[in-house]
Amino acid sequence: MTVATRPERRPNSPFFSSGPCAKRPGWSLQTLENAFLGRSHRAGGGKAKLKAVIEKQRALLGIPDDYRIGIVPGSDTGAVEMALWSLLGARPVTMLAWESFGSGWATDVVKQLKLKDAEVKTADYGDIPDLATVNWKNDVVFTWNGTTSGVCVPNGDWIAADREGLAICDATSAVFAMDLPWDKLDVVTWSWQKALGGEAAHGMLVLSPRAVERLESYTPAWPLPKVFRMTKGGKLIDGIFKGETINTPSMLAVEDVLDALDWAESIGGLKAMIARTNANAKVISDWVAASDWAAYLANDPAIRSTTSVCLKITDDWFTSLKAEDQPKAAKELVALLEKEGAAFDIGHYRDAPAGLRIWAGATVETADLEALMPWLDWAYATLKNTFQK
Repeated sequence: MTVATRPERRPNSPFFSSGPCAKRPGWSLQTLENAFLGRSHRAGGGKAKLKAVIEKQRALLGIPDDYRIGIVPGSDTGAVEMALWSLLGARPVTMLAWESFGSGWATDVVKQLKLKDAEVKTADYGDIPDLATVNWKNDVVFTWNGTTSGVCVPNGDWIAADREGLAICDATSAVFAMDLPWDKLDVVTWSWQKALGGEAAHGMLVLSPRAVERLESYTPAWPLPKVFRMTKGGKLIDGIFKGETINTPSMLAVEDVLDALDWAESIGGLKAMIARTNANAKVISDWVAASDWAAYLANDPAIRSTTSVCLKITDDWFTSLKAEDQPKAAKELVALLEKEGAAFDIGHYRDAPAGLRIWAGATVETADLEALMPWLDWAYATLKNTFQK
């Protein structure tokens, strides 16, 4: 353990929360000056901005032209729930869960929808289910990146090209930071407040032609609330996927995400976003390799997230604490960093093992992560010395 000497340099932007995430570099309230306020979102100007959100993301992410893209209520959660309640039940379903959000989707399917042909494959925090055993005759629901566990799928090779079921992917901490194989995915969801650093409340829902076919040929046995309905008279409500939102969106949030998308375009698009994320993740990786008290929650490098990086504390002093005292000590560590203005909101998710969770997406500057690492050592040494006195 290094001597607890307070570092001289703090991160210029100490925002490392895993959601809502850091705003893009150089952001200010002035970027919202042209927001379409005091007008109907259904007016020409409002619809144009909403459509621009869709088309800019299509272009940046390389989403196929025949895939439908909609802006929906309720952030990523709303988008996932729309997919689950509207599409599932036509065939057996496999739920993959290795962190809290995937577990939540499995609970909805088993206990709310009460689907009898539901298989749930789970893994503990830091691990992932055996993807080779997935039956693609089933619909399959999974998170690409487990935000609360720091575990992501290694690639899309495990998804069958000739699948009979739908691949339904919650990609909210992966999109704009990792390559997604769109031809392997039928439903993809995300939110603006993750990798784009946008404001919350709205979600994105992408449907492949196969998913649209399911919507138009299958009617669930349960009633659907208005905000979930994507068809009328057996046909897709086309307007939803042209910016005609189901409910009233925040045009301030729309202006904010347009600014984030413009920034992403200006730095070089998706390739640059991924490169920035990987550079950030490497800063943490290099620090972990030299650390005598912290390690990745995900043991296998092939499944380690480059965005929501989850760390566990391995030091003997910490692991010797009672199980109920470890989360308390981890929270004190986080509080110390916040008090010093070195890092905000980097505590472990409430259901995850005690430790740290650091967002390393593209809106975070690499220099800020480099400045943060010495503060982690200082804070842990300070915490340990305080407890041992």
